[in-house]
Amino acid sequence: MEQLITTFVAVFLAELGDKTQLATFSFAANPAYNKWVVLLGSCSALVVISTVAVLAGSLVGSLVEPKYLRLGSGLIFIAIGILTLLR
Repeated sequence: MEQLITTFVAVFLAELGDKTQLATFSFAANPAYNKWVVLLGSCSALVVISTVAVLAGSLVGSLVEPKYLRLGSGLIFIAIGILTLLR
């Protein structure tokens, strides 16, 4: 249960205010769009991309030691942060 809650909170916070949410917001704000269809499309897209991430993560995780994955992930996030600040 702890893994479920941790994953939910991490993904929820990462997606909050993200371009994905803004796009969904824009579609839902359009009176020509059915709100339930927008919700279904948005949820479906998140399920599919999350499935791809889990499968890719499982494959990479079986090939690379976890400490190197954490180090690589951390370095990528730091690099993205620095690039964002420099723009």
